[in-house]
Amino acid sequence: MYQVVMLNDDYTPMEFVVMVLQQYFRMNLEAATQIMLKIHHEGRAVCGVFTKDIAATKVELVLAAARRAGHPLQCTMEAA
Repeated sequence: MYQVVMLNDDYTPMEFVVMVLQQYFRMNLEAATQIMLKIHHEGRAVCGVFTKDIAATKVELVLAAARRAGHPLQCTMEAA
């Protein structure tokens, strides 16, 4: 299993991070806001744990959405 980790930066709007968490990780507004604040304050947070293929796809989707919106948001996967 692999965990998808989102990293903090000084440019991506908090609202965009919440939207990504809701859209790609199926979180409700409260859960997405809590994870976004953890990313903001701690520099990173786990967004979910998935099989290798699903984790890789989620990372690609998040990075593509960030690039389309012009944000430098970073998302990685690590062995859980």
